Amino acid sequence: MSEPSASAISAASAAPHLRRLLDLLADDAPAEALGAVSSQARAAGVPAGDLAEVERGTAAALRIRGALRQHRRRELQLTALFDTAGDLAASRDLDEVLNAIVRRARMLLGTDTAYLTLPDEEAGDTYMRVTDGSVSVAFQCLRLELGEGLGGLVAQTASPYATHDYRTDDRFHHTRNIDSAVLDDGLVAILGVPLLLGSSRGGTGKVIGVLFAADRAPRVFSPDEVALLCSLAAHAAIAIDTARALADTRSALDELADTNAELAEANAAVREHSAAMRRAEESHDRLTDLVLRGRDVKDVAAAVAGLLESPLTIHDPGGRPLAAVRPDGADFAADGMDAGWLAETAEESRTGARAVHRDGRWICAVLAGRELLAGLVLHRRGQLDDSDRRLFERASVVTGLLLLLRRTVAETENRIRGELISDLLTDADRDPAGLTERGRRLGIDLDRPHLLLVAESGARERLAPAAMRYLFGGDIHGVSAEHAGAVVLLVAAGDPGPAAGDAARAAAAQLGRLAQTPVTVAATGPARGAREQAAA
Repeated sequence: MSEPSASAISAASAAPHLRRLLDLLADDAPAEALGAVSSQARAAGVPAGDLAEVERGTAAALRIRGALRQHRRRELQLTALFDTAGDLAASRDLDEVLNAIVRRARMLLGTDTAYLTLPDEEAGDTYMRVTDGSVSVAFQCLRLELGEGLGGLVAQTASPYATHDYRTDDRFHHTRNIDSAVLDDGLVAILGVPLLLGSSRGGTGKVIGVLFAADRAPRVFSPDEVALLCSLAAHAAIAIDTARALADTRSALDELADTNAELAEANAAVREHSAAMRRAEESHDRLTDLVLRGRDVKDVAAAVAGLLESPLTIHDPGGRPLAAVRPDGADFAADGMDAGWLAETAEESRTGARAVHRDGRWICAVLAGRELLAGLVLHRRGQLDDSDRRLFERASVVTGLLLLLRRTVAETENRIRGELISDLLTDADRDPAGLTERGRRLGIDLDRPHLLLVAESGARERLAPAAMRYLFGGDIHGVSAEHAGAVVLLVAAGDPGPAAGDAARAAAAQLGRLAQTPVTVAATGPARGAREQAAA
């Protein structure tokens, strides 16, 4: 049956035009087609009241389309990042590894060029090792002294830095040869992140190189893009370390081949070392495969607990357990961890770029750039040998990728569900049955009892993201939205569940830790149905 033309749409109500919006959304129609529905309704003579409803529906459809497109873009980025992890794990040749890193960095961030610098231990300076997209021979052959340029700042601080206009940025030391080479290649906006490995004598992560992405026009790199490049750099550092270790192994075999006794001893050591390396690589591939197959944090925890033969828990930054698994794969009840102790220990792990041993437990920070996503806690009093420690640390990188993916999906879902909450609070009496049906399609049963929490803080820009993280990853089921200068949370009430006052106190404490600022929370309920919840 053919679709009715615009002229055939009834002028008596908004319903045909709203159905048209839903059909266009389902077909992933362009924004112009969605925007044209309001004009068609106006041309068809829809009354003013219904026309306003169509215009509101058009605006909501455009927002949903934008959120879905952003979600798809992030999924493509993370899929490319997982593909990169697999490619790097399979690479053994150092040149092949470095070229793959730089090529994927440029592709993931969609920049004009990407490049990687490595230190020259003998010359005491840093040189351009690999470039992709560069057009300047001078830039491709650039050498710079330690501490010079944006890369020098990244290497000295072991932290990512970005500039939207390199030529006017005075945070780092400019030199004539660097500025000339950058100008010759036409680069303007540059993001650099460190390749960190192990720890140095000073207790901080050892920088083994710097990875860059750059554009030839001004550009502000978002926190998500910085976190993405940092995640790639973490995989790159592991791949470079693996390639170097294998090269050192081959070199050692060549040097010891002349003496039978020494060769036999060396072969035994090499076999042991190679077996440990293979076990770590196979374990890393196994963990990455779990993520690619859409498994959960609990599945990663079970795999690591089995490989290391010790119970393992994963805690969010507030100390709440996200997973608790024994070596045999069985769950166990894990208590919450003191958030201050976890944050202090995770910071030590982050600073040293390695797992740390405290109070009979091994802890490794799960990071996205400089943001703490979670803490991996291995309940084991004994020491970890180098291969097991490396496996545990690689598990934190894979867990970070999984949590980033889950958070991206949760943010998109919460944004769409939040619009339902805004409509509920704005005009619940207009169409309570319609709001209830919308909620059911989004996985929110408004007919079940819910607590209503209203949170306020002096740092409003931190509160909404903190509310998202409060709902993400824990055992609290709900949705949040910004409304009238505050953040409103609609949280499913358990049976019997905490009283409103207890829920408010718990939320205020947790939101305060996540936002790093005092938060005030009021709560009421439980309330059932759209009208009761709006009144609450």
